[in-house]
Amino acid sequence: MAGMEFFIRPATGTTSSDWLRIADVDMKVSITRRITRTVTHGGEGDDLVDEGAESAVYIVDGEMEIDVYKKVLTMFRSGQPYIHDPFAEKDVKVVFSRMDFEGNSGKFTFEFIEDIR
Repeated sequence: MAGMEFFIRPATGTTSSDWLRIADVDMKVSITRRITRTVTHGGEGDDLVDEGAESAVYIVDGEMEIDVYKKVLTMFRSGQPYIHDPFAEKDVKVVFSRMDFEGNSGKFTFEFIEDIR
């Protein structure tokens, strides 16, 4: 969904002024359940156990200026930031797992992982 706003703040941020806004991004989320699978040879088949936990992976694509990139890079290197999940309308603590930035065009891709219990 193009045209979304993306909000991120450092783990140490405590006020609304700590949030960094990047406009006009595409954002998607993929949520998976954790399962345990036991394969029994010569038996009735697989045993699947739902562990009751989930993980969410957020992918954010867009464009940003170099000064914004530098602020995000600081967050990337300084711990677990918070992002605003526009789909669930809540702030979530995430691990910044990947960041790609093209200097000439300003295009970027962020990948975050949230561990949901």
